[in-house]
Amino acid sequence: MAEWISRLPVPVTAYGPLHLLARHVHRLSDTGQAHEAITAADAFLVIARTVRDDKTTRFLLQGKMYALLALGRVTEANPLALTLLHAQRTAGSVLGEAKALCDLARINMLSDHYVECMRNLARAGVLLGDAPTESDRHRSALCSFAEAATAAELYETAASAYEHLRHRTSTFDLVHAVTLLYWGIRLAHVGRAEEARTRLRRSAEITHTWLETCPNPTITAAHALALAKLGETTVAEKLARPVIMELRDGGHHQYARMAHLALGISLRAHGFPQEARREFIAARDLTEDDSRPDERPIIRFELALTALDLDDGQPSRDLFEAVEGQVRDLWRLRLQRLAMLRQARQREETEAARAVAERLVLRDPLTGLGNRRRFDVLIDAVSPTANAPLTLLLIDLDHFKAVNDAYSHSAGDQALREVAAILRAHCRQGDEAVRYAGDEFVVFLHADAAAGAEVGERIRAAVAHADILTDVHMTVSVGVATWTPGMTGNALFQAADSRLYAAKWSGRNTTAA
Repeated sequence: MAEWISRLPVPVTAYGPLHLLARHVHRLSDTGQAHEAITAADAFLVIARTVRDDKTTRFLLQGKMYALLALGRVTEANPLALTLLHAQRTAGSVLGEAKALCDLARINMLSDHYVECMRNLARAGVLLGDAPTESDRHRSALCSFAEAATAAELYETAASAYEHLRHRTSTFDLVHAVTLLYWGIRLAHVGRAEEARTRLRRSAEITHTWLETCPNPTITAAHALALAKLGETTVAEKLARPVIMELRDGGHHQYARMAHLALGISLRAHGFPQEARREFIAARDLTEDDSRPDERPIIRFELALTALDLDDGQPSRDLFEAVEGQVRDLWRLRLQRLAMLRQARQREETEAARAVAERLVLRDPLTGLGNRRRFDVLIDAVSPTANAPLTLLLIDLDHFKAVNDAYSHSAGDQALREVAAILRAHCRQGDEAVRYAGDEFVVFLHADAAAGAEVGERIRAAVAHADILTDVHMTVSVGVATWTPGMTGNALFQAADSRLYAAKWSGRNTTAA
């Protein structure tokens, strides 16, 4: 098998045969080349759609969306986020849906749609809690959750998500450290000094660990800013000064802003407020396109604090009091969003619990299929004016009473479970099998008459050839009926029942369509 796979023209992966194209787009977006990423995504989307590589198409759209967000083009990113959410739901991917909800929540926040942001973030949190952990896709979705929470300045939520990542990388740890860093700075700005120092120390510990193993300018800038706010300004200045131009030239504006802030705080502490002011203005001038929502108030506060050092007159004091008041107001709004998220999460958890309870009520405990109540729901949903193809298979085990009498009800239960597994295996997405009563099953197929008859025959043959019970040849009879305009659900069922009656009278182990 391995030798056969190696001869294929493309690598076999879970991400689509053209996934390398999508990886290239994501790499461009991650390295500050957003314009190039958009151009590449548009070109590669033509190829992926032509060959109907849906998975690669989704990853390309995702990469393009991230590039648009990096450029601040939120309005253009929004329809892509909605398209991705619909695609992931259609594909039935829980983790994919969670990640898409996180990306949409981030866009909601940037668009000032706070209620939608909290609802989508809460829904994503519930899905992530139910999904299997310790996979690359789960880590990716959890990081998207933390990034969306950070965009909403929900530092508590974001930091908790990063703490749950057991597989550590420098990239994940750096964004975790930055979350703690901004959280600590803002705590300091609202007068909560001890809490601020706790977050800042934790941020510095994370960045210091990675600086020892894989030093780079971005980690250095974050580490320098944490040290500067902790009062270790001499070391902070030595770290920040040499990396500023490298970060600016490389397009890493967020980390360049951190380095400017670290240098400015250090210069102010060393008695050079005018030079410090220049660094803060340089940081402010880099916030035009890709700054986080919490960066501008941080820079504004440091500028106002520096203005007091330059001139302790009444105008400077008035300015500082105004900025300080604004910072406290923004902090209160942040806490309100945090409360909104908690309330939204409670609603989502309640709704999820209700949905689970409903599924249990509609589920047959023996076979795991839908039960008679579920059948009633599905058959009542059949409309006389429906325009989608629908075929009903009514399936009955032949001579099942004799099996129960000869081999016990336990053996009969085992036979029902095995037949249910065969029915489930023949259902595509959107189809559904239910246990109607006793040894009778119904399959709702989104298929026309020819396809429905073919599926019914395949089920009959699968049961006939299956080794369901030792020394017992189990068979089924199948009645097939297809919906026609004007037909009610009850009429469709009666038609399938009539076909099943015909199949039994023709000798059983037969499909009648």
